[in-house]
Amino acid sequence: MLIVISALVGLALGAAIAAAVLLMRSASRVRVAVREAETIRREGQIEAREQAVKLRAEIEQEIQDRRTEATKIEERTLQREQELERMETEVARREQGLSDRETHVRELQEQLKAVRDDAVHELERVSGLTVAEAKRHLLERSEDLIRHELARTARQLEEEARVEAKRRARNLVADALQRVAASHTAQTTVTVVALPSDDMKGRIIGREGRNIRALEHLTGVDFIVDDTPQAVVLSSFDGIRREVAKMTLEKLIEDGRIHPARIEEMYYISKAELEDHLLVDGQQAVFEANCGDVHEELAKVLGRLRYRTSYGQNVLKHTLEVVHLAGIMAGELGASVKTAKRAALLHDLGKAMTHEVEGSHALISAQWAKRYGESQGVVHAIEAHHYEVQPQTVEAVLLIAADAISASRPGARGESLEHYIKRLEALEEIASAKQGVAKAYALQAGREIRVIVEPAEVDDDGAVLLSHEIAREIEDQLEYPGQVKVIVIRESRAIEVAKEMLWFFRIELTGW
Repeated sequence: MLIVISALVGLALGAAIAAAVLLMRSASRVRVAVREAETIRREGQIEAREQAVKLRAEIEQEIQDRRTEATKIEERTLQREQELERMETEVARREQGLSDRETHVRELQEQLKAVRDDAVHELERVSGLTVAEAKRHLLERSEDLIRHELARTARQLEEEARVEAKRRARNLVADALQRVAASHTAQTTVTVVALPSDDMKGRIIGREGRNIRALEHLTGVDFIVDDTPQAVVLSSFDGIRREVAKMTLEKLIEDGRIHPARIEEMYYISKAELEDHLLVDGQQAVFEANCGDVHEELAKVLGRLRYRTSYGQNVLKHTLEVVHLAGIMAGELGASVKTAKRAALLHDLGKAMTHEVEGSHALISAQWAKRYGESQGVVHAIEAHHYEVQPQTVEAVLLIAADAISASRPGARGESLEHYIKRLEALEEIASAKQGVAKAYALQAGREIRVIVEPAEVDDDGAVLLSHEIAREIEDQLEYPGQVKVIVIRESRAIEVAKEMLWFFRIELTGW
């Protein structure tokens, strides 16, 4: 028991000793930790003081820098204020100077006005002209100078444009004519029908002339039975009537039975056949034109143009020629070839109906084209091709040009001597009526007129203007195919006579 107690007491003492040792070690560690904490605290205080000193130094430096910057800004501001004050002073000085100058300028203007008025009065006194008269004289002289200058410029520009336009037009028209190369036939007012024998003439005349009277009554054509061997002449201005009469007479000659009843029968048969021929001819013309189909009624009218002439030119041939010319020129210029060709094909329809309908053939043609559904461009070109209305499209202008080319080419048309002479006289009268014209001559069948002026009355620039005026009056007053060239000639001549002076020397030498 004691052993146990002793053991327990030993254990307790050991535990106490161990606890004491542990306490001692803990106290030592605490003291060490306290010392370390104190050390750390001191180091922290030292470091904080250093940071505070450093921060304070930085703040003081920044404050110093800002004070320096503020000082500089104050100095600059002060300098600007001083400069503004100087500028204000300068502006005030300049304003005062300007005010003084304005006052001086007003005084000078008043003096100048007074001097100018005095000068004007003196000029009026010296020249004997008022201001209004002087202005009018100056304006007249200025107008004269400007007129001469404009005339000179117009002459130069016109010459340049004429050269270029002539070159291009020549190439275009030559190419068109070369590619067309249309044939031409001249129609007359008579048709000759061959007879198998002269005995047939008596049968055509009939007993007491009843057969020939029936023929003339039905056809409206004059049957001329004269001494011409084996031939009868049919005379009429209407080509269709002559053709019907020719067909009727040929059928009667072939049949051999000639009497009024048979004549009437053959006449109506021939007339019906001719209507068919007219349609075929018209359709053939449409095919040659190659510009699309047209209405059957228009084709019939086109066929009738085969038997119509204008100044000796077959109208259907002329129409096809104009179609080809207009088509070629439209293709070259980039215009509508179809519109130009259709307008050219239908432009002379009215010539087949001028005996039946009132009005010009151009307007009649346009009405028929519009009636049968042609486009507005085609209708306008047709009605404008003789300037019944002003042309507004390229195709209309091309139709006018093609129509003039076909009509005015050499050999295309025949004119009576009387009409030819009247046109030449009209050209010369228009030129001779102008002031300063000495003589005027129409040349080249009326294609050219030469005007000789008095050099003392018309100067070089006036000659240019005179040619323009004559050309415009010819355009307004006359109708002619193609163009008329107006040439104004101004010629100055200086004449002096050299006399023999020998007899004066003889007088001096002999003392006479």
